[in-house]
Amino acid sequence: MTRAPEAPERAVFEYALLRVVPRVERGEAINAGVLLYSRPRSFLAARVHLDTARLLALDPTADVEGVRAALRAVERVCDGGPGAGAAAGDEAGRRFRWLIAPRSTVVQPGPVHTGLTADPDAELERLLGVLVR
Repeated sequence: MTRAPEAPERAVFEYALLRVVPRVERGEAINAGVLLYSRPRSFLAARVHLDTARLLALDPTADVEGVRAALRAVERVCDGGPGAGAAAGDEAGRRFRWLIAPRSTVVQPGPVHTGLTADPDAELERLLGVLVR
């Protein structure tokens, strides 16, 4: 009897949405990205997608290029390479914790959620599609 191939082992991951809050005093937000961290897989990455029409519907005077720059900065911190600033030397878990710390800026992290996945990169793309796009 032929045995079916075993499914890859799933690992725990944590994720948080990146929200754009163009006018903090109003509290309105759009989802613009996802951060995903899996310690067992040594994985930390962010994927972003800014819907400018939705952003401008909330605030016609929003600084679209400034928001894009802030979202790119999150991606660079996740990568840990050049452009990550002082965080470049930190391990992935520390960078994730820094990125999810509450802040009252235009780009804010949402609450942290957890799950299991065999493929963190594919899970990140799935979450971006379901929660952001």
